[in-house]
Amino acid sequence: LEGLRPPSAAHLFGTDKLGRDLLSRILYGARISLFVGVVVVLLSSVVGTLLGVLAGYLGGWVDEALMRITDIFFAFPALILAMAIAGALGPGLQNALIAISAVTWPVYARLLRGQVLALREREFVLAARTVGVPEWQIILRHLLPNMLAPLLVQASFDMGGAITSVAGLSFIGFGAQPPTPEWGVMISEARTYMATAWWMGTFPALSIMLVVGGFNLLGDGLRDLLDPRLRGR
Repeated sequence: LEGLRPPSAAHLFGTDKLGRDLLSRILYGARISLFVGVVVVLLSSVVGTLLGVLAGYLGGWVDEALMRITDIFFAFPALILAMAIAGALGPGLQNALIAISAVTWPVYARLLRGQVLALREREFVLAARTVGVPEWQIILRHLLPNMLAPLLVQASFDMGGAITSVAGLSFIGFGAQPPTPEWGVMISEARTYMATAWWMGTFPALSIMLVVGGFNLLGDGLRDLLDPRLRGR
């Protein structure tokens, strides 16, 4: 009796085909989306930072080998490659997280490699080498703190990208599976009812748009705050 009810005082976002309150499911789905973003950014940034720092600092054949591997990943559209990996691993939210992390880490590797190349010949690094500071201490105490600003900016942008990617994989059946209240799953379930129950797909889509837009604005704000060249503008 409560199925496909339009937005009302009793159900602000309406109900779905099974009579479930959409507002409650969207709020619960926000927890899943934020968890997805944090896990993807954490995994990809750790792997990408490690490989990027090693490539930039060691140089030589290590740099060449790692950068050629990243070029292989960049050769494919990220979402298509994530679909292929998720399809090989099987449907499920955990496999979708692995797939998206696998196509996101090269961005961090390339970013951090460039930062290391710009910093490793600076005076404070050369001075640390001169007095015999171990290489791992130079990386941890002198290089990484000076690379946090671009890393944080990139991570804030990738939070929105991860949420969108997982929603896309869930929409086509490679990510979260029903009855999980993930926003992509909710939009997928609403396809059949778009002409008769517009609210089923509209509100989850608006939620994705607002959250992703918020993280993009956060990234812009962090970039303006942390980049000294932009502070005076």
